[in-house]
Parts: sequence; C-alpha cells; structure tokens
Amino acid sequence: MWKPSRVPIRTQNAPLPPPFLSQGIVVGNMVYCSGQVGVDPATGKMVEGSIQERTKQILRNLSAVLEAGGSSLHDAVKVNIFLADMNDFAAVNEVYSSSFVDPKPARTCVAVKTLPLGTDVEIECTGVVRVPNRGSRL
Repeated sequence: MWKPSRVPIRTQNAPLPPPFLSQGIVVGNMVYCSGQVGVDPATGKMVEGSIQERTKQILRNLSAVLEAGGSSLHDAVKVNIFLADMNDFAAVNEVYSSSFVDPKPARTCVAVKTLPLGTDVEIECTGVVRVPNRGSRL
C-alpha cells in the first residue's frame, strides 16, 4: 500500500517547536504549517506592543517555515486565524491584507477562549510547494 512521505520542516528562522509538534510538514506538493504566535526566533520572547506587531512577527515566522518547505506566503492557499478577542479583527486585517497577493488565500478567523503563551493571536496556514525542498531544514 502506498503511503505518502511526510517530511518535517525545521528552520531556525522561526521559533523552534516543542518536541510534541513540527513547525511544518511537507506532503507531496503541500506544506502544512503549525500555528505560530508572535515569538521572535532570535530572542525566544513574545513581541511586545500592539497586536499588529505580533501579527507581523507571526507572518515572518510562517514565511520562514513555508520557505524552508519550498513555498511562500504568496503560495498560501488556506489560512486560519485564532483571536483571543474578535475586537482585534480589524487590527489583524490591517497587517494581513498587505502580506498576501491576489487572489488572497481562503481563510477562517475565529475567536477562542485562550491561546498559547497567553497571546492574543495565532495563525496557521497551508501552502503549495513551488520549488523542491533544497535541504533548508536543520
């Protein structure tokens, strides 16, 4: 029976994950990214300031994981956004809208009770591989 290969992504350009998950997984021509929060991989600390600043960091983190898997934000096909407060919807959209080209990826945005590390926003996405992975994993 054929079983697709699952190639884990691990890049130092995004926060390193806890041992119970991967930053992302490449299966066939798809890259599945785990949810990212606004942690700066250089410091290991949550970005302070506005939700827009954390959203920018999250998108940098997702971009790094996608790139390591042979994709990019421009190749994203599905994005899921989790907010601790739906009142932050417009603020997150300010950053989000400038990060993706048309046609924008399909998207879901939901409010949840709590998020990891007490943050106010988490984003995950799926992208299409545009170039074969060239060993950018650690």
